[in-house]
Amino acid sequence: MKIYLARHGETDWNIENRIQGQMDTELNEKGRQQAEELAGKLAGGDYQIGEIYTSAKKRACETAFIIGSKLGVVPTIQQGLEEISFGKWEGYMWKQVRELFPEDYQVWRNNRRYQVPPEGESYQQLLDRLLPALGDIAKKEKVNNSLVVTHSAVIMTLLSYLYHTPFEDMAKNYKTGNAEIVELDGNLFLN
Repeated sequence: MKIYLARHGETDWNIENRIQGQMDTELNEKGRQQAEELAGKLAGGDYQIGEIYTSAKKRACETAFIIGSKLGVVPTIQQGLEEISFGKWEGYMWKQVRELFPEDYQVWRNNRRYQVPPEGESYQQLLDRLLPALGDIAKKEKVNNSLVVTHSAVIMTLLSYLYHTPFEDMAKNYKTGNAEIVELDGNLFLN
C-alpha cells in the first residue's frame, strides 16, 4: 500500500509569495489546470488510487475533487492534513515578516521544529496532528493506494521527520511544487 502526497494547485498567493497557512485561499486558473494535469497523470499511470483524502482548505479540496472526478473517486476530508498555522504572519511575505516581527522571526528561524510563531503552531505541533491522520488513513486502506492532497509545509515537515534531516533545511531539501506528488510506503504510518 502506497500513500501519495500531492500538494494543491497554484493560488494567487503562491505567485505573490504570501504566507497562506490557515488562510482559506482558492486555486487560480493555472492551479485548476495543474490539478487537471495531475489527474491525467494519475489516471494514466500505474498509481491505482483507491481513495483520496484531502485537507479541508479550499485549495486542497478543489484539487482533490478535480482529481477525484477524473478517477471516479469521491474525496474524503481528513482532519489533520491542513497547512501549518503561521498565525499573525499569514498574508505577509517572508521579507515583511523579517521586518515586522524581527525578534519572533529570529527565534523561530533558529528552532523551527519546536518554536511557535505568534498565534501559530510549530512544525512539531503540525506533526502531532499529521501523523495520527496518516495512521488513520493507512489503517483504513491496508490494500488500496491512497492519494492525500495537502500543503507544502505539511509535505516538507513530514519528509524532514521521516528522513531525519534538519527542519531548518526543509525548503532546500524537500520543496514540492504545486500539484507535484511524493510517494511513500503506507506501512510507515502503521503502529
